[in-house]
Amino acid sequence: MSTGVVTGMLAEARLLAGLDFRVVATGGNPVATAARTEQLIRDGARRLISFGIAGALDPRLRPGDLIVATGVVLPNGQTVLGDADWLQSVRRKLPEAIPGTIAGCSSAVATCADKAALHRRTGALAVDMESHHVASAAHGRGLPFMALRAVADLADDDLPPAALVGLDSEGRPAIWPVLCSLLSAPGQMPALIRAALRSRVALKALLRGRAGLL
Repeated sequence: MSTGVVTGMLAEARLLAGLDFRVVATGGNPVATAARTEQLIRDGARRLISFGIAGALDPRLRPGDLIVATGVVLPNGQTVLGDADWLQSVRRKLPEAIPGTIAGCSSAVATCADKAALHRRTGALAVDMESHHVASAAHGRGLPFMALRAVADLADDDLPPAALVGLDSEGRPAIWPVLCSLLSAPGQMPALIRAALRSRVALKALLRGRAGLL
């Protein structure tokens, strides 16, 4: 069965190199994510995966924790359930992965206050910017989907502005916008370094987690 995978960062997509998947990176751009998810289906994908890092909403989560989504909470509050058989298969292969819902949001949830509010409203473990597009497309076409995400920033982290402009629409690093942000507010450098280090931990966890997709 042809599998399509949607990621935010090109670095996430590269973790799946060598696997027989169709993978797209969209840079967290909502228009590009929706369009490329639909294109995967038109190109023959018969099941979909959302794969990448996420921001913790549950304060118990730590960087590198793997989450296998039982469902995705859409921005309208609807929860789209993942494929139960697929979920069980991934959990057998990744016993350390934490099951639970993921919230999808088309804009970054950057502050601890916003994360806390979203956690109260949805009960989701974490949030990302791609899973709701994948879940919506799969639900609309009657296709199985799953989401595997690794925690980067914590529930009590405030992401610095430079971290929010770090990707282009292809999921590649956008160096110039980051430099401009740092020049305008150099005091955010420690928070940016912390965010980068935690993202690196999350990417290492995702590399381990790819075994659950086989």
